[in-house]
Amino acid sequence: MRFVWVGAIALVAVIGGIWLLMPGAVRKGLPYQDAASVARGKSIYAESCASCHGAALEGQDNWRQRKPDGKMPAPPHDKTGHTWHHADDILIAITKYGTEQIVGQGYKSDMPGFGDVLSDQDILDVLGYIKSTWPDRVIDMHNKANGA
Repeated sequence: MRFVWVGAIALVAVIGGIWLLMPGAVRKGLPYQDAASVARGKSIYAESCASCHGAALEGQDNWRQRKPDGKMPAPPHDKTGHTWHHADDILIAITKYGTEQIVGQGYKSDMPGFGDVLSDQDILDVLGYIKSTWPDRVIDMHNKANGA
């Protein structure tokens, strides 16, 4: 149990540090209501994300069951997935640094970090596009996860 608490505290510290180091624009939230950002994000998503997460945000088959290599399939980013359960700072950090880096504790994932490929604004636009596709009730729940 102590290991879990130490891991949780370390994760919060890492994400908090990442959040503080990001430009102010990143800390303002996802631009899901900005048509230009959403259009840009949709294009970037198609180029960088759709090969794993699906062109329609549907994720990979059986995304809740581990693959033979022990890794989890790419989850959907639509309303059926769990993306909206995570606050913006977590989504940004996972996209920028990769799941393994953020979760730590030996967790293995096929989700790479895109920080060397995409700018902070690119990441925000992609996540804004994803959020723009959710129904209002899911957006409201996500906004609550952000403390809005």
